[in-house]
Parts: sequence; C-alpha cells; structure tokens
Amino acid sequence: MDEQGFLALMETNQGIVHKICRIYRDGAEDREDLFQEITYQLWKAFPSFKGTAKVSTWMYRIALNTAIASFRRKRPGLEYHPVLPDYADEIPDENLAIRQEQLFAALKQLDDGEKAIIALYLEDLSYRQIAEVTGISESNVGVKLNRIKHKIQKILNL
Repeated sequence: MDEQGFLALMETNQGIVHKICRIYRDGAEDREDLFQEITYQLWKAFPSFKGTAKVSTWMYRIALNTAIASFRRKRPGLEYHPVLPDYADEIPDENLAIRQEQLFAALKQLDDGEKAIIALYLEDLSYRQIAEVTGISESNVGVKLNRIKHKIQKILNL
C-alpha cells in the first residue's frame, strides 16, 4: 500500500492508538507525543506488514511496544491528576464519564504488561488475539486477566 492506504488505515483504526495513549500517558501533550511516536513507528513498519495477522493485532503490537519502550526511556515524573483530561469522543452520561475516569486511574496503577493485556481485553479481543499480540499462551491470558480484574477491583474498592 501507499501513503493514502496508510492514512486510510490510521483513520479507521486510530481508536486503538488513542486508547493506548490514554492508558500510558496522563497529560494531553504527552498523549499527543506518544500518538505521533506510535504513528511514526507504524509508518516505518508498514512496508513490512504482510497481512498474515489482522491489522488491529499488528497495530496493537506496535502501539504497545512503542508505549512501553518510550515510557522506559522517558520516565516521566509522577504527577497526580484528580481528573483525566477529555479526549476526542465526548461521553454524554456524566455517571459513565466518572466511572470511566476511575477505571483509567486504576489502569494507570497496573504494570506495563497488565496494562497491555487489559487494554486488549477492553477492545473485545479474544484470548487468542490477545495471546497473538502479547506472545503468551491463551491459557496464560485467562489467568493474567483474572488476576488483573481482581487487582482493579481492589484498587476501586469494589
């Protein structure tokens, strides 16, 4: 594919990149920087995409690896934000918005591997697809998801 094909692919699947950016970065500027870095890495890898995996699986793998690698390089100072900044898709229901902010705050307390797995799970990927992206077995995905869910419940005091 050419540049137009890549741009169409990004337009269709940009939600994947936005979700990863929101999980791995707090501030709007940091999310924009990460979005640009992920887009750049996707563009660099685009010629080698053979289509053997689903586009979303390929994008998740690159987005997660980029987010984790850039987080390790940057090591931003810890900064507490009581409310997460808005993002492109506005949420009409205020209660839903509050619950979603609480969930994202809880997700930020997970380690990188846990964030990656739960982000894929929240995208409704199957255990098999999550295993493909993360490189772990399907049964291990189930075990890890169960542990992550319990950890999130503890964080949220549910």
